[in-house]
Amino acid sequence: MPLLTFTSKGIYCPEADVFIDPWSPVRKALITHGHSDHARSGHKEYLCTDSAKPVLKLRLGQQIQIQSVPYGKSVKINGVNFSFHPAGHIVGSAQIRIEYKGEIWVVSGDYKVENDGVAEAFEVVPCHTFITESTFGLPVYKWEAQEDVFEQIHSWWQQNKELGKVSLLAGYSLGKAQRLLGNLDPGIGPIFTHGAVENVNEVLRNQGVKLPPTQRVLATMSKEIYRGGLVIAPPSAISSSWSRKFKPLSTGIASGWMALRGARRRRAVDRGFILSDHADWIQLNQVIKETGAKQIFVTHGYTDVFSKWLNEQGWDAKVVPTRFEGELAEIGESTTEVE
Repeated sequence: MPLLTFTSKGIYCPEADVFIDPWSPVRKALITHGHSDHARSGHKEYLCTDSAKPVLKLRLGQQIQIQSVPYGKSVKINGVNFSFHPAGHIVGSAQIRIEYKGEIWVVSGDYKVENDGVAEAFEVVPCHTFITESTFGLPVYKWEAQEDVFEQIHSWWQQNKELGKVSLLAGYSLGKAQRLLGNLDPGIGPIFTHGAVENVNEVLRNQGVKLPPTQRVLATMSKEIYRGGLVIAPPSAISSSWSRKFKPLSTGIASGWMALRGARRRRAVDRGFILSDHADWIQLNQVIKETGAKQIFVTHGYTDVFSKWLNEQGWDAKVVPTRFEGELAEIGESTTEVE
């Protein structure tokens, strides 16, 4: 029997009787990170990294039974060794390493190779079998350096300020929003946040994550206070009645999907900034090579295309179907329930 199997509830380790990022309620769940396509409610027990625990409690409820461990510490469950290693995706995100009788598997969860200065930096974890995401598993996806993207964002914000407009920039409330905040220049103007973003900010600040000063958007605030400022909000806020209070405004979205032709138009925003918290095509290939793994399982995203490519390059690659499709929701490319 293989060390991990793929079931209707998600990835399962029979020897330890635990699941990794399961979709349906189970007795014990090991969680790679807090996005809802990986961390679901209803499990009896949870195990995650120390830095992921506060956000999981925010999102799933303070009452959940959850334990946490620091990165790199080995935990033995029924004779199987598990450890969590930085995935670089968001604060607290992890790859989970499983070792039993000399065999090593790694479940990557979602991962980002570029160090964004906010999340813990990605580390390659050598293994025999690697379960990789493929959210951006096509050659068309090739990211610019982070500093170049923020130069574009700052220029857009500055131009809007000079025109007396508010800049509304959208990104996931957990992860993307904090990456944006951690790399913005607050000298340009004040920064405001949607409540969903500020709730996460408060949790992360309490655990020592450094973010610039922000003001939560409140109904009692005067419209004039926003003029020339920048508002960080979830993508769903762009076309909602909530955003009307900022007019005149210019809208933008930060997402890897902005690399697709027509994505900005479909989201009805003025600007699209190509900024992803996932590995691009080159980085996916690079990481797989550096793990030294011979067997690859591909999940989340362009699974068929990417696994076919890997097989042509000499790996033993197979597709693992998933119930959720993560960031596809940002531009409406999927109708499944996602973060």
